[in-house]
Amino acid sequence: MTGAAPFAVVSARGARRWEHGHPWIYRSDVAERPDAPAGIVPARDARGKPLGWALWSPKSEISLRLLTRDPGARIDAEWWRAAIGAAIDRRRPLRDAANAYRLVHGEGDGLPSLVCDRYDRWLVVQFMSAGLEAARGQVVDALRALVAPAGILARNDVSLRDKEGLPRAVELLHGEVPREIEVVEHGVRYLAAPWDGQKTGAFLDQRENRARIGAVARGRALDCFSYHGSFALHLARRADHVLALDSSAPALERARENAARNGLANVEFVEANAFDFLKSAERERRRFDTIVLDPPAFAKTKSALAAGLRGYKEVNLRAMRLLAPGGALFTASCSFHLTRPLFLEMLQAAAADSGRRLALREVVGQPLDHPEILTIPETGYIKGAIVEAVD
Repeated sequence: MTGAAPFAVVSARGARRWEHGHPWIYRSDVAERPDAPAGIVPARDARGKPLGWALWSPKSEISLRLLTRDPGARIDAEWWRAAIGAAIDRRRPLRDAANAYRLVHGEGDGLPSLVCDRYDRWLVVQFMSAGLEAARGQVVDALRALVAPAGILARNDVSLRDKEGLPRAVELLHGEVPREIEVVEHGVRYLAAPWDGQKTGAFLDQRENRARIGAVARGRALDCFSYHGSFALHLARRADHVLALDSSAPALERARENAARNGLANVEFVEANAFDFLKSAERERRRFDTIVLDPPAFAKTKSALAAGLRGYKEVNLRAMRLLAPGGALFTASCSFHLTRPLFLEMLQAAAADSGRRLALREVVGQPLDHPEILTIPETGYIKGAIVEAVD
């Protein structure tokens, strides 16, 4: 692509946003819209100064997503190959630990609206903007050249595409991709479901946190919101007994299969609502040496934050009361709108109401393959902590 493409003119506020390290320009800060379909366009400020190249989404509230601030760049096949290759190179330290990890984390890798996850010999991608969709061919070609995957699947079935004026679909883009793929992470094996599983097939963003709490697990362990048992499998390698809890019977059936895959016979699976179970366990004065709370997002929107905070506090308060002396609790939130300070305030309030002395041992976030960029809050969403019952 060359400078012959129509320009987008960005307001002073939008230009400052780019200067301060955030790639998004909202519709209200596009002073002059380019007369062009969705794709890649050059941008300049109101004085005519070139600002770089951006993905252009005519129907989206996020109209422009910055690709590069170099106005002389050519956003061609070579550019995509170099940019994606740099992201892949940053994941080299993970190759010995796991066969599944994120290769491209969108804005976190300077490739806005692009997600690419690796599952062994296969890739699952998501094109989250209309501007990026226009470059699909070059992105896929770059991935094929860099990774040589056996297959590439597009999980373009996410609601975000509605805002871009794009259809939702699950499409095979290259080769073949099986319905199930065995993931190996830190010695634990489980099945991912790339065609119809959560996210792109599995929750890769908690991989290091699973290993972290698994390394200190002991005694009787409780994994709430267990889903397919990824945390429970790590706990079971050191704990005497693990109770894996989920409200979904099909999810627990997959968790049983995963436990058998690892030869683990010390995991018990219980279909129950986590809130109800924790209340009952507290009444019965049960105790656990290791507890994991990794719930779904309780605050998916800003308006749901207050109710979400109440939910997070309740499950954490009850878990804290169930901890045996010296026990460890790993707790997390994947709600973007629940900021890290709010998360820690919630834990402090729960600890105060629990009547226990609880030590904050570690505050954790996202792994290497899900980089959280300080100037782009949207790239970070996981907050986690390990808490120990001192008494």
